[in-house]
Amino acid sequence: MTTTANKPRTTAGLQRRRPSRANKTFYWMVVPALVLFVILHTVPTVTGMFYSFTDYAGYGEWDFVGLSNYVNLFKDDRIMASYGFTFLFAITTTIVVNVGALFIAILLNSKIKYQTAFRGIFFIPNILSVLIVGYVFNYLLSNNLPLIGQALGIDWLSTSILANPDLAWLGIVGVTAWQSIAFSVIIYLAGLQTVPEELYEAAGLDGASPWRQFRSITFPMIAGYFTINMVLALKGLLQAFDQIVALTNGGPGTSTESVAMVIYRGGFQGGEYGYQMANSVVYLVVIVVLSLLQMRFLSRKESELQ
Repeated sequence: MTTTANKPRTTAGLQRRRPSRANKTFYWMVVPALVLFVILHTVPTVTGMFYSFTDYAGYGEWDFVGLSNYVNLFKDDRIMASYGFTFLFAITTTIVVNVGALFIAILLNSKIKYQTAFRGIFFIPNILSVLIVGYVFNYLLSNNLPLIGQALGIDWLSTSILANPDLAWLGIVGVTAWQSIAFSVIIYLAGLQTVPEELYEAAGLDGASPWRQFRSITFPMIAGYFTINMVLALKGLLQAFDQIVALTNGGPGTSTESVAMVIYRGGFQGGEYGYQMANSVVYLVVIVVLSLLQMRFLSRKESELQ
């Protein structure tokens, strides 16, 4: 008669079978967030894509129309005009924001008095409500600025810039840049603080000018932060909505209608839900492609600088 000895269970085997307390905590934190993400993001996205192939008006019955919504988008002058305005606004504001933010960040990173206080002051615009800021500047640009223009005898400033179809977009760019710069300043400051001070001291001993130090030391060292700021700024500005609603509401006429505003008006107010869902899908693809191209181009430039 033979007996078989049972192999004792090892501690490692038990640990593999039983999830640790840390793993349980991880799942309890991640799973609810994942469920909320699916419910609030993935499901609406898939539903919107489904309706983009229909003539659904947002209520009542609907029929499948295939790709006709997508084809009609490129024949719609209003849609094309909104894309043109949005790209002009987003690209211009992205450049203004990053140039201004980098300049301010360099000043705030220098050895000045009340450095911490100034950093806090410059961040204030970022915590204010976009709509409130928009309505305040709407009043200033429509009332106070024309009075100043009349007093100085400047004709183009004597009337509201927001009422001029050719200049209204500049008012939106200015206000949006003023509020958006704060966040970019914080990112640039984080990058500037990683640059060793010894590099500037060595460059100063070699007689390098401030501009030469910026080109050869500062910018190459913070190129990664520049890439992050450019991508985040352009992506966010392509989705601009609140600023435009508060300042011009898409006017005069439709001269400052962004893509997001056209989607909202047509989809939720104009009975074009299916049509504007197609517009949303196209715009999503545009934003993703632009972001990827931007990342690839700027990352390549980073490698060349380093």
